[in-house]
Amino acid sequence: MTEATHITAAPAHSRESGIIGIVSVAHFVSHYFILILPPLFPFIRADYAVSYTELGLAIAAFNVVSALFQTPAGFLVDRFGPRPLLIAGLLLGAGSFTIAGFVSSFWMLVAMSAVAGLANTVYHPADYAILSGLISGQRIGRAFSIHTFAGMLGAAMAPPTLLTMQAIVGWRGALVGGALLGCLAAAIVGFFNEPSIDRLKTKDAHGAAQTSGEPSGWKLLMSAAILQSFVLYTLLSSGGGLSNYAVVALAALYDTPLTVANAALSGFLLLSAIGVLAGGILVGWTTRHTLVAALGFAATGIFATLIGIVDLSALTLIIVMSLAGFFTGLVMPSRDMIVRESAPPGSFGKVFGFVSTGFNVGGIIFPLIFGALMDHTLPAAVFLFVGACSAACILIVVIRRPVEAR
Repeated sequence: MTEATHITAAPAHSRESGIIGIVSVAHFVSHYFILILPPLFPFIRADYAVSYTELGLAIAAFNVVSALFQTPAGFLVDRFGPRPLLIAGLLLGAGSFTIAGFVSSFWMLVAMSAVAGLANTVYHPADYAILSGLISGQRIGRAFSIHTFAGMLGAAMAPPTLLTMQAIVGWRGALVGGALLGCLAAAIVGFFNEPSIDRLKTKDAHGAAQTSGEPSGWKLLMSAAILQSFVLYTLLSSGGGLSNYAVVALAALYDTPLTVANAALSGFLLLSAIGVLAGGILVGWTTRHTLVAALGFAATGIFATLIGIVDLSALTLIIVMSLAGFFTGLVMPSRDMIVRESAPPGSFGKVFGFVSTGFNVGGIIFPLIFGALMDHTLPAAVFLFVGACSAACILIVVIRRPVEAR
């Protein structure tokens, strides 16, 4: 590399690092907001004298609104650019939780959770539009992995920080304190000086792709490649069966001690985060994203199935659960690259907004399935179901079709 080339490359690298940084800050806050209520549920329940089923209405409202409006948010991102939508989402989420903290009404809490769900719709379309449009090909996989890791970190930080604030200023103060993160992130995104972000928008009010000869708008979203990605994201939500039900399922299936089951779950969650970062490095080494994803899904499915059919020793169980977590995380950057390859320029917002809705759909459907399996004393089926979904994911990425030209 010549000196002139090095001088040119260094500012570009610094610019891309800044872009990845602000997007990751927003994604951190988005996942923090997703988990802002559950750690405070015992205190909210005692204050309002409501049941856990009624508290579940707040989470349901969040997910239903997110599922309904995330795709329209993607169209808005492509039309008006990601920065204003991202700032609006951060401030709207912060405002909703601030109101929920100050207004003493349970139904206002549910309503504000729905408003927070609306705010949540902008993050994936805006984040992925920025990363896909501005990060160079050799760094995009790593950018996706850092972005995903930041979201995981936000989810991990929510319970301890919220409970600490609750102990000092009560659950209402904790909500307001957590909401301030959204205001801080909005300021960071707003004041970050990168004009190229503001140029990331189409001129077609109907969301048409910028490249002629390719499907656009809803025709694009209904194409085989994008629908397959939507189903893929929906099936990936089945991984929540391991993170949410593994402890109780292991206790019912093998009488696994809670200390061992929780250690296995911790290993799963920790290695998932590490796997995401490893997956980001891996996609920088190879363009065979389908192969990486298929092998990762296969490994996850095998380990999940093994747990469901074999009574493993404590140490082996922790290792197998941790490996399942690692491969769950490893496929995520490749998963995002597969979707990016299917999205024409100028359509990243709507495409990622649409396929990410699969997470919300899965978040509504799969807890009901896993709950029913546990209610019918079928704990092994929890792990076998995750294995079956992993097998279905392999089929989807192997048979996926490119976006067809008009």
